[in-house]
Amino acid sequence: MNELTERLTIEQPVVMGGADPTVEELRNRTGEMGYVLVKFTQTRGGTELGFPLDRAATDLSKAKFDEGTGTVHVEGHLVLNDDPVRCIADIDLATLKGTGRLALEEKAAVVAE
Repeated sequence: MNELTERLTIEQPVVMGGADPTVEELRNRTGEMGYVLVKFTQTRGGTELGFPLDRAATDLSKAKFDEGTGTVHVEGHLVLNDDPVRCIADIDLATLKGTGRLALEEKAAVVAE
């Protein structure tokens, strides 16, 4: 496993990624777009990862996008430095900050999707 990947398997602070993150953009990304950007802030310069949502594992039931309150739970698969991983993050709509981590996946599981 790559050293960066290993460091990101520990739960740590994240923020919504992107050039100018907003609640509306997060709504669009978790909705029609189905592709989320999450930035891990505890690495040198931050590590921003983008991934398609695993809609079955994502939970938007606690999000009140119109009020900008509540939380979203997002999950999705990606490959980081040749390591297949699942990104798991909870983001607070009021601050667009939260916590996240990576979970190492089997290479076959990523290929099968």
